[in-house]
Amino acid sequence: MAIWDVPTTMRARSDMAIMIDILSWALIIIGCLAMLTGGVGVLRFPDVYTRMHAASITDTLGAGALLGGLMLQAGPTLVAVKLLFMLVFLFFTSPASSFALSHAALSAGIAPKLDHDLRIDADQSDVEGSS
Repeated sequence: MAIWDVPTTMRARSDMAIMIDILSWALIIIGCLAMLTGGVGVLRFPDVYTRMHAASITDTLGAGALLGGLMLQAGPTLVAVKLLFMLVFLFFTSPASSFALSHAALSAGIAPKLDHDLRIDADQSDVEGSS
């Protein structure tokens, strides 16, 4: 059967399915690359704060893109709704857990590795401004 023998509605439907597949695979690949980049950042960055930043940013982006691609693959089903709930849960918990970990590290006295500390510069300007 040639392409011109297929009714127009069937062709448009298969074109839409192809576009959804392309978009979903693009999102899945973007998510995987973002997570891979975050893993490299965790291995390469010098201290706990920059490693945590790399992990949290790429975790949110990578998992969001990956779950978005999986939702497109699932179609309008209960599976897509469950994936959406996972995505919403991840978007709320990932930044909160990163903040809690960095705050705990700072409270424990783990100093960030900096060329110069902006907190000290701010303290000095406050002292100079008050006198």
